[in-house]
Amino acid sequence: MRFLIQRVSRASVSVDGACVGAIDKGFLVLIGISHTDDRAVADKMVKKLCGLRIFEDAQGKTNLAPADVGGNLLLISQFTLYADCKHGYRPSFTNAAGPAEAEALYEYVLAACRERFPALACGRFGADMKVELCNEGPFTVLLDSAEL
Repeated sequence: MRFLIQRVSRASVSVDGACVGAIDKGFLVLIGISHTDDRAVADKMVKKLCGLRIFEDAQGKTNLAPADVGGNLLLISQFTLYADCKHGYRPSFTNAAGPAEAEALYEYVLAACRERFPALACGRFGADMKVELCNEGPFTVLLDSAEL
């Protein structure tokens, strides 16, 4: 599982021209799910995500998690995080989970994050989405379950 986390001052996602999710300060998280992921992997990733301290404290150190600054989460599924570009010029997505398996695990991640962030926002699984954000810093972190 991969989470591409961007610290934002605002972010939104639209489908067919209508906003389906928006946050102010917090994390925009693009979520990639592989065919080897399960709920145990998701639990570890959610724990790390929710505790990730990349907001600045009063001394300017990145020492605060989203909950510490009144932040929120915008979670968006993105199978392209498992693009394999080793051969040729067209990415392969064979490492990404199939749609049914990925959607079930994505919904599990949403539910687990809602326990800590009840007002979290999300995209629509499988939809053609337009994402807008203001990345603070910029500050972007990749969490990969293979490295946890």
